[in-house]
Amino acid sequence: MSAFHDIKLAALNGEELSLAPYKGKVVLVVNVASKCGLTPQYAALENLYQQYKGQGFSVLGLPCNQFAGQEPGSEAEIQSFCSLNYGVTFPLGAKLEVNGPQRHSLYRLLAGEGAEFPGDITWNFEKFLVGKDGRVLARFSPRTAPDDPTVLQAIDKALA
Repeated sequence: MSAFHDIKLAALNGEELSLAPYKGKVVLVVNVASKCGLTPQYAALENLYQQYKGQGFSVLGLPCNQFAGQEPGSEAEIQSFCSLNYGVTFPLGAKLEVNGPQRHSLYRLLAGEGAEFPGDITWNFEKFLVGKDGRVLARFSPRTAPDDPTVLQAIDKALA
């Protein structure tokens, strides 16, 4: 198992969210926020999830309040917002930190020292494509839409 698959998070509902079941799957990890100009990306992320989930793909949304306080809600408020406004059915983790001294171990793996694509997360909706073996295959800017051709090509290649 890779270090990626060894990580355990908290889900929005407070239960454990282990990444072990994602071994052999392709995962798009995205730090999300409910009050951001990019929040409408939730719709495209859900569409991606629906389009590819039958092929061994998942989106993993991880709320973060580190960018201009754009995810101020409680876990219950975040879940309700995502379900009601965007029909989100892909897995959502509990709020975590993606930068700084309290950076979650997942983000140390994705963007920390020695990572394939190192550097601080720049804003909400930054995306990391993780391959079936847990290796990070690509990193996409927050402004790159989930249905951008470069993202779709990377997903198709990872699933092939």
